[in-house]
Amino acid sequence: MRIVDLTPEHESIFASCLEERLAEAREAGSLRAEWIHVMKNRGLRAKLAVDDTNTPIGMIQYVPGRETLLDGSPDAYFIYCVWVVRFRDERGNHQGKGTGAALLEAAETDAKALGASGMAAWGLVLPVWMRASWFRKHGYRRVDRSGMAALMWKPFLPTAAAPKFVLPRKAPERIPGQVTVTSFLHGHCRAANVGHERARRACAEIGGPVVYRVIDTKSMATANEWGILDALYIDDREVRIGPPPSYEKIKRRIEKAARRLGSASAAAGD
Repeated sequence: MRIVDLTPEHESIFASCLEERLAEAREAGSLRAEWIHVMKNRGLRAKLAVDDTNTPIGMIQYVPGRETLLDGSPDAYFIYCVWVVRFRDERGNHQGKGTGAALLEAAETDAKALGASGMAAWGLVLPVWMRASWFRKHGYRRVDRSGMAALMWKPFLPTAAAPKFVLPRKAPERIPGQVTVTSFLHGHCRAANVGHERARRACAEIGGPVVYRVIDTKSMATANEWGILDALYIDDREVRIGPPPSYEKIKRRIEKAARRLGSASAAAGD
């Protein structure tokens, strides 16, 4: 195993989060590829772990702090994802072999060379994917928390100030006479992209009073206005999209909102 920079040779598989054979990767469409295209010019960095056949088996992606929703430390970098694959085929399981640690070390070395004051990452407080406890083992400390997500931080300079999460500033408002499904669409996460795509398809199928709209949060001005990077709302209620709910579940929730709207309209007409 060796760590390499992302190059055009591997950009397509990187856009699928190294799992191009999964149906879910195809369902997510081109949203992540579009995010990569935009962010390459705004400081996106990525390292891949490749095996002896030059096949990617792990990845890490990170951006300047100014290109995500962090308050403070704009000269730090932020890790969106560290992922080592566990294939269910002949390619095998590559987790638990130090690949993630090697990717993290390579990213930190790169960020230091770029003049970063520190490295931040989000981690779940639950013992699942992107565990906060894993970052703690590698010298990070928790400096903020929002729900199940902890903001982990490793300063590279003694004067580096710890960042904080930017929290939601507002939510979509209910619009009389319609059900509004709002995708705050950033594109960096394949799983979230699947949720957005399922919601878009469900809205098109239901039709009627259901309106689907996209708010493009690749624009940091827009993301900061809302305090939201990646989220899905039905009217003013958030729907969790990580991991993505099934198409059927999303469709049922939108249909339920449409039925409530119809009942309210009927009652108003009595």
